[in-house]
Amino acid sequence: MKMGAVQAFGRLDILVNNAGTTRDMLIMRMKEEDWDVVLNTNLKSAFNCCKVAARTMMKQRYGRIVNMTSVSGLAGQAGQTNYSASKAGLVGFTKALAKELGSRNITVNAVAPGFVYTDLTADLPQEFQDLFLEMTPLGRFGTTEDMANAVAFLVSDEASFITGQVLSVDGGLVMQ
Repeated sequence: MKMGAVQAFGRLDILVNNAGTTRDMLIMRMKEEDWDVVLNTNLKSAFNCCKVAARTMMKQRYGRIVNMTSVSGLAGQAGQTNYSASKAGLVGFTKALAKELGSRNITVNAVAPGFVYTDLTADLPQEFQDLFLEMTPLGRFGTTEDMANAVAFLVSDEASFITGQVLSVDGGLVMQ
């Protein structure tokens, strides 16, 4: 028998969509399968989770949703048309969903990390890591704790009047 959050805890107050994968390749060489895997993992999964969570949150008249996007979704990245499109899609999805759910006291925001050491970035060639570090005004890479702190703020009561926003947590890498 499956046990969901509502059955286990009686409520569902917070949803953080943090799925992410890459299949980097120039578009001329990109396989359609690689496009689909990235879009399904990074964008469609957020749709599926939000669709289910929104029903409960609307009944409660309360909820906090945070979608993890990327600076690649804000500025694009060569060799990442699929990843950039999926993360840009999350930006539009976040803003539209914030408008749909706001009247029910549900906030929907996004966090756009810059370069952070994770399993997703571990295999990036050193020359690219050096380039990102040089382009980051704060002169360091982000940490998972930096991202967690941003999410914790957006789901807190202190952020109760913030919705439909994208918070770049990137050390200044992409300023818009």
